[in-house]
Amino acid sequence: MEVNKEITLKNIPTKASEHYRNFPMVPRVVYGKGSFEQLGDILMPKRKHSEAPMIFLVDDVFEGTELLRRIPTIFSDQIILISAEEEPKTIQVDALVKMIKDQFVEMPSGVIGIGGGTLLDLAKAVAIMLTNKGDASSYQGWDLVHKKAIYHVGIPTISGTGAEVSRTTVLLGPEKKLGINSDYTTFDQVVLDPELTKGVPKEQWFYTGMDCYIHCIESLTGTYLNAFSQSYGEKSLDLCKEVFLGNITADDSREKLMMASWHGGMSIAYSQVGVAHAMSYGLGYVLGVKHGIGNCLVFKYLKDFYPEGVRLFEEMVQKHQIELPSGICENLTDAEMDTMISVALGMEPLWENALGKNWKSKISSEKLRSIYKKI
Repeated sequence: MEVNKEITLKNIPTKASEHYRNFPMVPRVVYGKGSFEQLGDILMPKRKHSEAPMIFLVDDVFEGTELLRRIPTIFSDQIILISAEEEPKTIQVDALVKMIKDQFVEMPSGVIGIGGGTLLDLAKAVAIMLTNKGDASSYQGWDLVHKKAIYHVGIPTISGTGAEVSRTTVLLGPEKKLGINSDYTTFDQVVLDPELTKGVPKEQWFYTGMDCYIHCIESLTGTYLNAFSQSYGEKSLDLCKEVFLGNITADDSREKLMMASWHGGMSIAYSQVGVAHAMSYGLGYVLGVKHGIGNCLVFKYLKDFYPEGVRLFEEMVQKHQIELPSGICENLTDAEMDTMISVALGMEPLWENALGKNWKSKISSEKLRSIYKKI
């Protein structure tokens, strides 16, 4: 089986002549409370010289906080504060790359993303586009990047997206919401410090954590499932159950959810997500609904696809007294609904993972329309 942008690895091949997908993994990771303090030492060997800065892309929620003062800037390093209120966009990546190139004669020594999935995805995309020509939108797809990104580091301050470990950076482009999926996307270094996730608002904690939970459900029930993805997915699912249905301390919750996010991201690296993510992409593209919330809004109505997963999800919603938004799609025009459905159905690997090779005979525009109308 030859791997290309249309195909993601299915079950482990049985014939020696078939190709296995050779995925990259994060080569270096440091984990532990307070590990953020090691960042300066980690970056120092990667600095080329004083005129080649480290660029820190940081969620602007940290403006004026102690975290900014702890970032180890020296020489011409720059901290760029970025709002994570909206999904990351290809035009945003292009603007950041242009700003960096215009401001610095030398190529930066590295890009460091500090924040949730939005900031981590932006850091990965900027690192790629600093060395590759053209617009970011032209690299949305599978294995379209041909030049290695500059050194880039991911530091999550909220857990669940798996962006810290994945080989994709999901971006909202002019024509689609789709990741830059490449072997050059993966971070060179990740810093996992559970203390950085303190103070995350309850709803954001829940929605982002549910992204991880839904990763697991879609991976473990998909047709692409194999022993590699299953081993990570099962561990991540167990951790999610402890965090969202168990009675554990706040410290344990932060640590376990950070590990659930890591394992969940690893699980889908060698398999794929499914129906909820495909439909969430539609919500994100047309309405700008953030990914974690979008997954929850859709997953609630997917009992036909994931009955046990939805049952546990409803328990989690009830336990944490989460009120999901309603009426999101009630004022959509027919054209907007058609676009949303088209974007969702365009995520072919996700549907094939969920429903098998002949998925087109098992799902219809009418089915998606009926689900979207409930949201």
